[in-house]
Order: sequence, then structure tokens, then C-alpha cells
Amino acid sequence: MNLQERLKGELKVAMKAKDSDRTWAIRVLIGEFGRQTEKELSDEQVVAIVKKLIKSERELLLAQGRDGSPFLSIMEEYLPQAASEEEIRAWIDENIDFSTFANRMQVMRPIMNHFGSAVDGNVVKKILLSYT
Repeated sequence: MNLQERLKGELKVAMKAKDSDRTWAIRVLIGEFGRQTEKELSDEQVVAIVKKLIKSERELLLAQGRDGSPFLSIMEEYLPQAASEEEIRAWIDENIDFSTFANRMQVMRPIMNHFGSAVDGNVVKKILLSYT
């Protein structure tokens, strides 16, 4: 079962449980699916939509001077488990030869390709800047 199908099932559960915050959040997310050109989305596409909604919500909360919201908490539950800095460093140490790159930032592409949506580009950048 992919993430898109799982969300549709969780919407039914939330509605039966009368969990209005979760029902509303999942409906917003499913509404975003409807804006896409494809009917069936990959998990990567769903995660990208979730990240976009999280970014928008954080900007809204920042403008309002608030720290969090039920919507933000629910959306974050659908993000994949992020790779830790230790995991990223270990993968870099095992797989990357810095001498084959003109500068450290060129290494971001293979790292991002390997970890996909399980890693934040800002974390990777911070790690790469710490290498000498």
C-alpha cells in the first residue's frame, strides 16, 4: 500500500473517530493530490506535497507569531524518518572521495540522490561544511 492509499484509509478512520483536526489535515492533503496532473502519485511525490504544506504552515505560523499547530504536527507524521547526521557522515566516509570533486558542495548531489526525501539539504550542507 502506497502512502496515497494509506492516507485515504486514514481519512476514513479519522472521520469515524470524529477527529476533526486529523480529518481536516488529511482532506487538505488529499485536495493537493487532486491538483496534480497524475491520479496515482508515488510516495516521493506525496512526501514533496507534504513538505510544501509544512513549509507553508511554518511561514504562516511565523507571521502569526505562533510556534505550532495541530495541522503541522499531523503533516510531520507523514514525513519519512530523517537520516541522522551520523548516518549521513558514515555514508559520506564510505562512498565519497572528495578529491574527485572540484568543491565540497558538488558532493550534495550524490548524497541527496542516495538518501532522497529522508534527508534535509540544509543538514547535508552543514555536514559538508564541517569536512576539511
